Amino acid sequence: AEPVSVPRLGCGSMGAMLALPPGQGPHQVGCTDVMVGHTRQGLFLRLFYPCLPRAGAVEPLWIPRSEYCGGMADVTLGRRWCSALLSIAIGSCKVPVSWNGPFKPCSSGYPLIIFSHGLGAFRTLYSSICTELASRGFVVAALEHRDHSAAITYSCTAEAGTEEWIPFQRVPQGQKEFYFRNKQVHQRARECVRALRLFQGIAGGRSVPNILHQDWDLSVLKDGLDLTKVAVMGHSFGGVTAVLALVKEPSFRCAVALDAWMFPLENLLYPEVPKPVLFINTEKFQTPESIAKMKRLSSRNGQTRIVTVLGTVHEDQTDFNFFPRKLFSLIFGRRGTLDPHKALAITTRAALAFLQRHLELEEQFGQWDELLEGVGDSVVPDVPFCRSHL
Repeated sequence: AEPVSVPRLGCGSMGAMLALPPGQGPHQVGCTDVMVGHTRQGLFLRLFYPCLPRAGAVEPLWIPRSEYCGGMADVTLGRRWCSALLSIAIGSCKVPVSWNGPFKPCSSGYPLIIFSHGLGAFRTLYSSICTELASRGFVVAALEHRDHSAAITYSCTAEAGTEEWIPFQRVPQGQKEFYFRNKQVHQRARECVRALRLFQGIAGGRSVPNILHQDWDLSVLKDGLDLTKVAVMGHSFGGVTAVLALVKEPSFRCAVALDAWMFPLENLLYPEVPKPVLFINTEKFQTPESIAKMKRLSSRNGQTRIVTVLGTVHEDQTDFNFFPRKLFSLIFGRRGTLDPHKALAITTRAALAFLQRHLELEEQFGQWDELLEGVGDSVVPDVPFCRSHL
């Protein structure tokens, strides 16, 4: 496999606070935001896609609006008053992609990935992995869920320009967490299915207005997607969302679950998961109970794989991994020992090998098949709590 290179660093006026890597694949990457519908039952997502080069391309903000700093301060730090400090520290950081860049045509159509964020996150916090996948020839739709699990989100009502903000909600006092989170995970999985329906409609020629009025026409996707090759992917709460989406929608051919939080999924559904899942775990998050749940799926589907990336913590599969070490430790209290660029490369390469296998892609991602078996200096199969592998 090719060596892991340290790419140039994306930057804004305070780029030292966050340096997201550009995609390492053959395609340049564009992105745009899409909101469909005037109620919470609509959809909100950030779309990453292969794009054509464009002179003077603008890079989008990593934190799309100041309200998201307030949501992050409340959820991550438990101190909403830190919102202004976060805004100063990271509010001007950029994602190294072309904002509203021209879609790169593809006669055979690009495979599609629906991506589900974790608890207390939102659509832009996985820009590094979404960018990498798009640079390898995927269209990635990173959802922003409206089940009150995002740090904050919003919808636009039919009244001109009126926004309805949807805050993060903790488990209500006196309510059992499982039932609260189980209801959320089912809503999230339904949103994943609705996202697929959105792209199926576009491919069928249906006109879909983007109410954010971006200078980007969704109809360019009509002949640009191969909807026989669709996967669902997510991190943490989004990981188990991806697993459940396989139950709800047969068009999803496989799922990639990054450090999946298996707790919210009811036991009755494990025998119903019909397609293979790749679980890519970090070393410090999973428990024996959670791994046992993953193994229940593995025992029913011989193509399911469970691997652990050593030297990583739960947040290492988000863009936070590219914060300076001191800032990361200040917010999360711990940090993995694996270089963030290497962690991203291992995660995406394992995912690409799995997607090639189960979406039947005509690519060279099979060169990384060994990662699916836990082969390598930093990858082991399904035993993250075993100290002998450290």
